[in-house]
Amino acid sequence: MKAVINYAARTDFRQRYYANDHARDTVVIDGQDRMISSGRDAPTSLDREGFCLVAHRSDVASFEDRDAVAAQHPAEIVELLLGQTGADAVFVTGPGILRFGEKSRQAGRLNNSMPARFAHVDVTADTAAGLAARSVPDGKSLRRYAQYNVWRSFSGAPQDVPLALCDATSVAADDLMIADALFDEPGKPEWGFESWLLAASPAHRWHWFPEMTRDEAIIFKTSDSQAMNPVPHVAFDNPLAPADCHPRASIEMRAVAYWYA
Repeated sequence: MKAVINYAARTDFRQRYYANDHARDTVVIDGQDRMISSGRDAPTSLDREGFCLVAHRSDVASFEDRDAVAAQHPAEIVELLLGQTGADAVFVTGPGILRFGEKSRQAGRLNNSMPARFAHVDVTADTAAGLAARSVPDGKSLRRYAQYNVWRSFSGAPQDVPLALCDATSVAADDLMIADALFDEPGKPEWGFESWLLAASPAHRWHWFPEMTRDEAIIFKTSDSQAMNPVPHVAFDNPLAPADCHPRASIEMRAVAYWYA
C-alpha cells in the first residue's frame, strides 16, 4: 500500500512540538509518498526490526475508564513484556495515553490525545538513560535496559488513522534529529525532554498492521542501551479506510525493562 508519511524536514533550527497546543509546534512537515508493507504478511521481531504484533487480551472493560486502566492494565503490560523480552523486571512508567483520530469528538479533549502526525522517536538515548535511572530498584546493577511502547486500537477495524512503524535496521543515525517534546497540560507547569524527529531517506522500510482488533497489540522499542535501534513511528491516513469509517481510538502504555548484572 502507498500512503503519505510525514517526515520532518531538515532545518537550521532545533524543532519542537507540544502535547496539546499544536499551534506552537515548529516542526516543518515533509510529507512523502511511501510504500507501507503489512506486518501480517512478513512477521517482524523486537530484536531485529524493533517491533512486533502480539495477541493480547485485556480484562479492562473500557479503556476510556481511566481508573480501571490504572488498576488493571499496568500489571497486564508487565506480564506481557516480561514474556516477550525475557527481561528480569518491567516497570510501567506512566498512565495509559488515549489518542483519538481527528474525526472523533474526543480528539483533543484529553491531555495529549491527538495522533502524532510526524515521524518521531519518543526519547533520545540520553533521555532514555535518565528515565531508566529513575526506576532502578535499590541495590540492583544493570547490564541492559530498554524502553517499550505497547499500542492498541480499541475502536475496531478498520482504523482510519493507524500507526506506521519504520524498520529500525533501515534507519541511519544521521536520519534522527534532536527535537524538544514539550508537555503543556492545562493547570500544570510546562516541562519537556529531548526526542528525535525523522528525516526522509529512501532506505526506510515502513510497516503497518491492518484490521487490528482489541485483542491485539503492537510492541515497539524506543530505546535500548545495548543497541542503537529505536523505532520511528507516525500516525497516517489509511487510504483503504472507507470515508465513513469510525474514528481511531487507541491506548498506549510505556514501560522500561531491566536486565540485571
